[in-house]
Amino acid sequence: MSTRELGCEEVIERLFDYLDRELGAQQAEDIERHLARCRDCFSRAEFERRLRAMVEASGTVKAPPRLHRRIRHLLDQFDSDETDAIPDP
Repeated sequence: MSTRELGCEEVIERLFDYLDRELGAQQAEDIERHLARCRDCFSRAEFERRLRAMVEASGTVKAPPRLHRRIRHLLDQFDSDETDAIPDP
């Protein structure tokens, strides 16, 4: 089992694969070792983890009826504008 020292650029390029658990065990260990010693990359990884958690949590919040009405109105308006833009044959 070889331990490979990764640079910040490589860690950042592979960060999303790491967070998505799409890397092999050795690659994940290499990134974890880098995160343990590099404050900048660790901060970036923590930011991404927290952002993902917030996005995931926001998917469980139901939009208020007023927002539904506004979106429906905008979509209806868009559909109307699209129909008006179609030339008659």
